[in-house]
Order: sequence, then C-alpha cells, then structure tokens
Amino acid sequence: MPHPLVSQQMIDTYQADGVVLVKGLFADHVDQLRDGVAANMADPGPYASENKKAGETGRFFDDYCNWTRIPQFREVIETSPAAEVAADLMQSRSVQMFHDHVLVKEPGTSMATPWHQDGPYYFVEGQQTISFWSPLDPVRQATLRCVAGSHRWEKEVLPTRWVSEDGFFPDEGQYIPVPDPDAEGMKVIEFEMEPGDAVAFNYRTLHGARGNQSDSRRRAFSLRLVGDDARYVERPGRTSPPFPGHDMTPGQRLREDWFPILLQRQAGSEPLT
Repeated sequence: MPHPLVSQQMIDTYQADGVVLVKGLFADHVDQLRDGVAANMADPGPYASENKKAGETGRFFDDYCNWTRIPQFREVIETSPAAEVAADLMQSRSVQMFHDHVLVKEPGTSMATPWHQDGPYYFVEGQQTISFWSPLDPVRQATLRCVAGSHRWEKEVLPTRWVSEDGFFPDEGQYIPVPDPDAEGMKVIEFEMEPGDAVAFNYRTLHGARGNQSDSRRRAFSLRLVGDDARYVERPGRTSPPFPGHDMTPGQRLREDWFPILLQRQAGSEPLT
C-alpha cells in the first residue's frame, strides 16, 4: 500500500504530468530544516552562490551537497517519510540519495529562478527520478512553477548558467532552447503552499520560480532522489553538482558509499499500484 500521504491519483498524476503536490511531507521537520538553512547560510559550502545579476535587487542564495556536514539535513533525510513517498510516486522499489539543495530569496529579491530542467545538469539518466521542493515559509507568488508533461519531451532543454545565461554545455543539436512557457501557452502548474508542503517533480520536468517581491523570506529545501533505473551518464562537460573523483562509468548505478540507499523494498512485496 502507498504511504498515507500518497493516493493512487497522486501516483497517476506524477507519472502523467511529472509533478504533484505532497501536502505536509516535511511538516514535522520545518524547524529542523530552518535551523539547517541558517547553519548553511552561516557556513556556506564550496558550491554556494549569491546569484548576483546586474540590475536585480535583493539576495538570492543557493547551495547544495551539504547534507553530510549539516546534521539537521541528514536527520530529516533519514527520518522523514520522503523516501517512502518517493518510492510510491516513482514506482520504484529502491530509493537512493542524490543531493540536497537550499534556495533562499530574501524579501524584495527581483531575480527569478530561470526555466530549466534539472536532469541535463546531472550525471544521472532514468525515468525514476524525483525532486522534492519544500518551502519553509508560506508561499504564494514565489512558489515553484512546473510545466506539465515536459518530463516526456523528446529532447531536453539546454542547461544554462543562471546569472550569465550562457549554455552550460556546448549544444550539438541534442538540446532545445529554453522556452518561455507563459508566452508559448504551456500548461504551468503552481501551488500556494504552507511550510513543510512539497512539490514532487521529475528531473526532466521544466520548472522555475518568480522573484520574491513580498515582505517575507522565502526559504526552500530541496531533496533529490533516484530510483531503480537511474544510471550514471557522461555529459559534454562538467556537471552540476560535479562530484569530482567519483570514478563511475556509464551505465553504472550510483556508488552507494557516496549516494546511500535510503529505502529498499523486497522484490516479493506487493506492487505499489
């Protein structure tokens, strides 16, 4: 049976649209995550960015791959229902850690999170992938926005650098240009959310977020997980996150000493659907 937070309709929606809302996924862990974000901002990791762009106001901080050094993040990853919910939505018997990501937009931050798919930045391929984006403050206009069905597009969207907007890799025809979903009439899904709610979306789901023009902070914690069919793939250049020295080869499952298994359901257990 699915986890109590998950219904069959949610599973079907996730598979069809590549995005679904999970109410209260981290509701019991909001204070822990807030403390973790504060610790992260006080002591940023090597991949931290202030996303400073000419003409933009406010502060847009993001950082990733800190769960092994910030105990609040590790505890939430290990004790929350995220792995069980991920297994249900991905329709996967295993759930493996990939990385965490913190994104903070202070009041009056004008810079939008550009439209992008996560998958092209990563060295992971597979249909069974999931990101949880969870606000730690109530969000209305600064919430996550996702394009329904974009995880099934034939080609991926060119990954770009958020500030310079340059292509992350050379484009030799394997990517499509970054679209403008609002101008192009795409089906954009977004939710008004409370702290601890989470948007679950596939790595190939196109998504972005407006700036934060409110008078309140918008702190968000993201958790990236993979399932049974996820495999290492080589990209045309340095990936983000890069994970230097990983020593994996194409087609290999992610090494478990770096990317631990969070959940493994028995092959003889009853089907998820």
